[in-house]
Amino acid sequence: MKGHAAQAGLFGPEDIAFGRRSEPVAGIDEAGRGCLAGPVVAAAVILPAVYELPGLTDSKALSAKARDILAPRIRECALAWGLGVVWPRRIERINILQATFEAMSRAVGVLRLTPGRLLIDGNKVLPDAVLTLFWRTGHTAPPPLQQAVVGGDKSEDVISAASILAKTFRDRLMLHLGRRWPGYGLEEHKGYGTKAHYAALRRLGPCPQHRLTFRGVLPQAAAPLQGSLC
Repeated sequence: MKGHAAQAGLFGPEDIAFGRRSEPVAGIDEAGRGCLAGPVVAAAVILPAVYELPGLTDSKALSAKARDILAPRIRECALAWGLGVVWPRRIERINILQATFEAMSRAVGVLRLTPGRLLIDGNKVLPDAVLTLFWRTGHTAPPPLQQAVVGGDKSEDVISAASILAKTFRDRLMLHLGRRWPGYGLEEHKGYGTKAHYAALRRLGPCPQHRLTFRGVLPQAAAPLQGSLC
């Protein structure tokens, strides 16, 4: 388990640690925010106070094989985990930052265990209105306290676990979408703006899974203000 000293300035280490106040802590991260195609996916994970997950770190630092090995172990080990998905048409309507907040809120909302705190990768917490909207129907507890953790996918195990679940789930979705809409290589680049992807867009035009408001998807399309988590 990694330490929490880097976050002591906001809540204090005694507030963040899982066992000291008997409050489950959920880590939250996303995958696919910067892609030209496909959904943005978020995961929320609550780990037990004691666990064995060797190799756990930011999903981007792991190979696809390592992520695929860790993901089922995380799901088996976790006290609770949840996923949230927001698709391209919704991303176009509300912008990618708001869509990411929505995906994260959906992931938190389906956790079977109520978290006392949320640790969110990045420098922004979830807007209260968005989180409350997706908080479980009839939930008796108020929405949990939140903390943004810059670099949390590397420093906090619960966020690392969430990053791996979000990434592996989204990668599987993109494999399916690549079969459904062949010719773009979605199964290879997972929707990111690679040279091959841009070439396919020039040749074929966008498919229904492309985010039409993103620069480079439509000819001469200007990118609107999308916002950033960091």
